[in-house]
Amino acid sequence: MPNLGVCISLEQILEAMDRKKKSKVEMNTDNFMNDKKSHEVKLMSDLVDGIAKYYGLNQVIDLGSGKGYLSSFLSLQYNLKVYGIDSSNTNTHGANERNRKLKKHWTAYQRRAEANVRDQTLKEAKKSAKQDKEKCNANASETWLRTNNSLQSHVQVAVSDAFGIESAEISPDPNIGITKNQYALNPEVQVQFIENNITENVFLDILPTDAVEVDCSSKSNCRELCEEEKEQRKVASLKAKASRSKEANIYSPLTSFITAETELHDIVGDLEDCVIVGLHTCGDLAPSTLRLFNAVPEIKAVCSVGCCYHLLSEVHEIHEEGTQRIWGFPLGRYLKEEGWFCGRNARMAACLALERVAVGQMLPTESLFYRAVLQVIVEECYGIKRSDRNIGKVYSKSSSFLDYVRISLKKLELDESKISDSLVLEYFEKYKHRMNELEAFNMLKVVLGPCIEVLILLDRLCYLKEQENIAWSGLVKLFDPIKSPRCYAVVALKK
Repeated sequence: MPNLGVCISLEQILEAMDRKKKSKVEMNTDNFMNDKKSHEVKLMSDLVDGIAKYYGLNQVIDLGSGKGYLSSFLSLQYNLKVYGIDSSNTNTHGANERNRKLKKHWTAYQRRAEANVRDQTLKEAKKSAKQDKEKCNANASETWLRTNNSLQSHVQVAVSDAFGIESAEISPDPNIGITKNQYALNPEVQVQFIENNITENVFLDILPTDAVEVDCSSKSNCRELCEEEKEQRKVASLKAKASRSKEANIYSPLTSFITAETELHDIVGDLEDCVIVGLHTCGDLAPSTLRLFNAVPEIKAVCSVGCCYHLLSEVHEIHEEGTQRIWGFPLGRYLKEEGWFCGRNARMAACLALERVAVGQMLPTESLFYRAVLQVIVEECYGIKRSDRNIGKVYSKSSSFLDYVRISLKKLELDESKISDSLVLEYFEKYKHRMNELEAFNMLKVVLGPCIEVLILLDRLCYLKEQENIAWSGLVKLFDPIKSPRCYAVVALKK
């Protein structure tokens, strides 16, 4: 992907929008998100906030918001007004409850983050001061030697002219310091010798301004400044509280099934100019997001990271008559005209994680083998070749292949009595010697998977390029592919 010339980094797009990363207090999101989700939410929020600020927008529509991780973070960390829309009422209820708890503890999280920043800043300041002091000592010694030599040749004339000093003979040895005893001063003139001032000025020039302690002219002035500062902080605190109270409900979770034909105005009553986003929007929701972006005038920008390519609908797949009018792939005109068709198996390959395999996180070969043998059993014993039912993550809950099959048959609502334990184990023994073939086949899918993913992403990008109202569109490598394999965001900005 990076070599195709259509993909840029997060830093590049932020710089292009003149939204370089700000020195904002970093929240430790590990308190309320796992590592993967924290990585995704932080980076995507940074980009979405950059786009919103670029356009001067305050509203964000988050499609497929799920538990509301992204929505909550955008509203609490960036003060954006977010509508999180998900098709599951359970998710919406969970997101509402989670956001309520998160808001309750958010101030504490912020204070903790700010305290960590202060501690780190203090440590760095102490370290810097120590380094400056060491550098200062070295420079001061060198400066003193140079000044000493210079004074020996020039100070006598200058001081004599100014104060009528009767000079004694100056030692030519540069290693001998100048002392008060070398000058016979006029008793009427009290002169403080220059040595201390020279050394002090050298340090003041070298040290940073915040490392130099400046005496107050009077203690009363200092007290006045402190009182004034306290008053300013009090006013700032009151303003912050007022601001927080106004922004208490800036995240609103909603339940609705979104398609390309959805009327957003019916869901979001106060829809205004906004950014539409989606973090790992499943199947057809990703292309529907792009179609809505193109169709709704109020949506000024889109940032969409898709996933679950195997759940995309395709034009040439067999569908129940009358159930499908708009398909998820292909989206762009070019592949439609070419009559392109991927198929479920190819799209399944696009969901694999090449980068993880490359660093040693191998495929779960045994669980894939269990799944393959189960499919043979279901087809041969029950006559079922296709099923919309999902058995989920049964492997991790199973103690053996037999246990795996029994749990799966229950989930598929099939009659377990039709197949005995001995027959199940016969199937296992029949195919276990072919497990290495399955592993090789899946490794081939891993290698080819990125090609299919790129095809799907480029099709989405081509769709955006075909629209006349788009000012810029491209792919942004948003995440670390090892942490989050579906790492590319489709981003577009309207004119």
